Amino acid sequence: MAILKKSRNLHTEDNTGFGSNSSNYSGRFFNRDTGGANVRRTGIGLLNRYSWYHTMLGMKRGKFLSLLFLVYISVNLLFAAIYYLIGVEHLAGIERGHDLKELSEVFFFSTQTFTTVGYGRISPTGFLTSAVATFEAFLGLLSFAIATGLFYGRFSRPQAFLKFSEQALVAPHNEGMALMFRMAPFKNNLLSDAEVKLTLAMEVEEDGKKTDKFFTLATQISKINSLALSWTLVHPIDEQSPLLGMTGEDIRNTDLELMIFVKAFDEVYSNTVVARWSYINTEIIWGGRFKLMYHPSEDKSHTILDLSMLNDWTPAELPTSVKSGNTNKLPE
Repeated sequence: MAILKKSRNLHTEDNTGFGSNSSNYSGRFFNRDTGGANVRRTGIGLLNRYSWYHTMLGMKRGKFLSLLFLVYISVNLLFAAIYYLIGVEHLAGIERGHDLKELSEVFFFSTQTFTTVGYGRISPTGFLTSAVATFEAFLGLLSFAIATGLFYGRFSRPQAFLKFSEQALVAPHNEGMALMFRMAPFKNNLLSDAEVKLTLAMEVEEDGKKTDKFFTLATQISKINSLALSWTLVHPIDEQSPLLGMTGEDIRNTDLELMIFVKAFDEVYSNTVVARWSYINTEIIWGGRFKLMYHPSEDKSHTILDLSMLNDWTPAELPTSVKSGNTNKLPE
């Protein structure tokens, strides 16, 4: 593995919250799917380990809807089994027949009771059946109140709605080279005062010892007034960059992660939104250039932002040297 020998005066961060001992953690720091820290907590009970409210709000839409449907079916199957065990003779108006017919009847009676629809064809008789139906109706009211709150929370929760390129590129830049990636809004939300902070986690060698350091990466432009089109972030690889002197092979063989923190103001929500993303060594391409992903419409009345081109790039030759005398060849 290529190890950076920290001989230059590079600005490092000590307040990332991830420590500096590489033997105490593994994997990437941030998950791409959720943007959250790649940390699994132990030593505490399962119910205390997770906030169900945060989990439900952050869950993907398809998984969230599937979970609600599964809970709805499971609860009604449970109550249908209870009614069946009590005895279908305690349900007036039920159509008697074979077991499957009676089970389907009590299941649909349960759904009507749980949702408080109550068509009236089937009704409970006797204290025990009536008590179970009363409790089920109460549980149904609470469940739908919770589900409504979750739907509203998911619908009203401020989000950045940003997509990032799957790869970062090392590309030619101003007679030198730079590390680049890009992002773009994929909804019709309006983001202003967008600001980006880049942090590079890399294993370095200091006084013959290996340790992990977090470097603040300077960008050519770190803040823009409005994020309406794609935004390509450019980190020049110069004397202030910890990547100076590294080749494409060095990057592939170095345990590193580029972490992106985006903060912007959503004018519709009137609130600040955040987004996080990261690139590890295998997601950094040496020698490439992004293709332009927006163009004017045919009638020249507006600009077309083609989000399908977010990851499109072309190979590009890098300069054979930079100011430091570094030789950077395209890898085989």
